[in-house]
Amino acid sequence: MASSNESGKDQGTSRREFLKNTGRIAATSALAAGLGSSVYAAGSSEIKIVLIGCGGRGTGAATNALSVKGGPIKLVAMADVFEDKLTRSYKNLKQRFGDMVQVPEDRKFLGFDGYKKAMDCLKPGDVAIFATPPAFRWVHFTYAIEKNLNVFMEKPVTVDGPTTGRMIKLAAQADRKNLKVGVGLMIRHCAGRKQLKQRIDDGEIGDIVSMRAYRMGGRACVTGPKPDGMTELMYQIRKFHSFLWASGGMYHDFYIHQIDECSWMKGAWPVEAYASRGRHYRQSPDGVTYVDQNFDNYSVEYVYPDGSRLFYYGRAMQGCMGRFDSYVHGTKGVGIVSTSSHYPGKVRTYKGYNMTRENRVWAFPQPEPSPYQLEWDDLIDAIRQDKPYNEVKRGAEASLVNTMGRMAAHTGQVITFDDALNCPHEFAPNANKFTMDSPAPLLSNSKGEYPVPQPGILKDREYKEFA
Repeated sequence: MASSNESGKDQGTSRREFLKNTGRIAATSALAAGLGSSVYAAGSSEIKIVLIGCGGRGTGAATNALSVKGGPIKLVAMADVFEDKLTRSYKNLKQRFGDMVQVPEDRKFLGFDGYKKAMDCLKPGDVAIFATPPAFRWVHFTYAIEKNLNVFMEKPVTVDGPTTGRMIKLAAQADRKNLKVGVGLMIRHCAGRKQLKQRIDDGEIGDIVSMRAYRMGGRACVTGPKPDGMTELMYQIRKFHSFLWASGGMYHDFYIHQIDECSWMKGAWPVEAYASRGRHYRQSPDGVTYVDQNFDNYSVEYVYPDGSRLFYYGRAMQGCMGRFDSYVHGTKGVGIVSTSSHYPGKVRTYKGYNMTRENRVWAFPQPEPSPYQLEWDDLIDAIRQDKPYNEVKRGAEASLVNTMGRMAAHTGQVITFDDALNCPHEFAPNANKFTMDSPAPLLSNSKGEYPVPQPGILKDREYKEFA
């Protein structure tokens, strides 16, 4: 792929056209929503929710939903393709919330059509939670719009260019129906980071010249060969972090928050990305061969429209130094966006570049409210008060920016926003047609190995399926 200044492209959608057109669609849709009929739970009337995808994130989202104050909320149905996940999630939620969880056996749905059955238990204006692997976001969102349901969907919301374009169109449809849709990029709801953003915009650290972020920890997102007695499709969904079609891989799922939070502080999306990567370990300490599609370290340089940079460093290797932090460097000082985790952020600003106590200008007081809860408080408030609320476009753009960096690493090329958006390689185009007997989108060879990125060899796609 060529750089953004020398792409030579005369077809496809450009970043400028994409952002301009989706903005126009959103504005038009918002106007239409204001003129259309309202589908929401007014005042303190009961809101019913369903949980689709019952793993840890889904259970966490349902916990936050049931913890919102200001009116009754009940969980009435659950769906997953794995019975053990559904059973464990139900048990945990029922123990904690008691009668707020009203999910009898005939409203616990297993299988790829379970999302429809769960949403069929709701009335227009209720809420569906999407916490399956992100390959299924567009599938589930399509049906929710048809049913006039509000939605909370976990991040990422897309894994490639084609699904990004599809989600943007679906977002406009949701606007036209006045639906409220939250996306699990909870940092945008963090009280401390909102204040940090305002301070940066007010010039407290000067003009932003660079940003840097790190997420470095132990081994993650690896998987050994498929066990006997499990289909390829179910194995890949169970190990979704290991397969690009299901999740976008470790890069996409683990790094999106920090890349998004830095872009928010900058007030812009990057226009291109350079990257390097490596895979040092393909076996576990006890000799199990890893067959996933991830690298174990990534270094990415994102370039913003004004030429400023974000340097992102990700690593998942045992025994190495760990860190989890994000910084914004301005002409007058530094802002810390994340200190050691997503929550608490412990955000603060400094004059100059030595981040010492005597140079500290401001720090958000501790303890701070959880952004995981705040994002749900904001969504339910928008539903009850009928406020415009649709985070899907921004969530799709954030997901595409992650695709851009991941694609730069996996191809060894400079990847622009336009390149990522217009790349025709859709990882799982038939995700809406899966059954329990369907073949997986990614097939292994006779050795049980899966296609992996080949930087410098495969330059226009992240991997090539085996024949």
